[in-house]
Amino acid sequence: MTINEHITHFAGLPVVDFDPQTAAQHTGSPVAWRLSASEEDEVEFAQLFATWLDTVDPASVEALVTGDWGEPWDVAFPLELLVDAAPRLTSLRAVFLGEMTFDECEISWILQPDVTPLLAAYPALQVLRVRGAMSLLLQPVRHTGLREFAIESGGLPAALTRAVAASDLPACTHLELWLGTPDYEGDTSVDDLAPILDGTRLPALRTLGLRNAEIADAVAAALTAAAVVPRLETIDLSLGTLGDDGATALLAGQPLTHLRRLDLHRHYLSDAMMVRLPAALPGVDVDLSDQQQVDPHRGRYVSVGE
Repeated sequence: MTINEHITHFAGLPVVDFDPQTAAQHTGSPVAWRLSASEEDEVEFAQLFATWLDTVDPASVEALVTGDWGEPWDVAFPLELLVDAAPRLTSLRAVFLGEMTFDECEISWILQPDVTPLLAAYPALQVLRVRGAMSLLLQPVRHTGLREFAIESGGLPAALTRAVAASDLPACTHLELWLGTPDYEGDTSVDDLAPILDGTRLPALRTLGLRNAEIADAVAAALTAAAVVPRLETIDLSLGTLGDDGATALLAGQPLTHLRRLDLHRHYLSDAMMVRLPAALPGVDVDLSDQQQVDPHRGRYVSVGE
């Protein structure tokens, strides 16, 4: 899978590309503004951001999506723009950093900053989604407003995973980490995930996505006795290398029949396991779409790497 399309909705709102000439058309109802300034554009991102603040009513902005900020493979997102604008963006509740397609910048090339200052500047932020983990940093934080936190990557560094795991997020109901592959700095292990699977710092968690993982079978095995599982409504192990060993572990572990959804799409399960798994979980929406075949040269591989 490649990320070849832009999102059309974010945080429940339609995404609208900011154009100062047409922005007034969208003042009647809330939208998720998308700001993008590629190297081909005549305007730099900082200038575009300033124009956006002066054109819209910043106090009414609920969601912001940032696309290309100009050579994102060479320069990290200028987070200070958002941090400095916090006194004006008083209603901002959702931020997506790096919403780019593969032809704009491959996910493993996207440079991201330390996002800790963003969380400090916006204590009421509810949704934070980041695409790209190259250079991405997070200091362990306590944030009482964040409900959804996602990091999309072709490889999630262990240090970053440990920082997420060490953060206190009492309101977070949705946590999604794309673990990726060691080929792109994805050295996260099951041990690094242990505090997340324990769930102590995530008392409200209902959806756990450990996606795009080369270690999908090991993650599945770790879930069999994880303390967080009984309170979950959705487990998402999609886009990775899940095979019969991982599925067998899921079935042999603690009950999963309380789940609403088990998302395993884009997997390496056998035909027999694809029959066995949903039969063992009546009433659970089990997504087994997009069955893969083991490549004779590459073996099993994640959906999104480079």
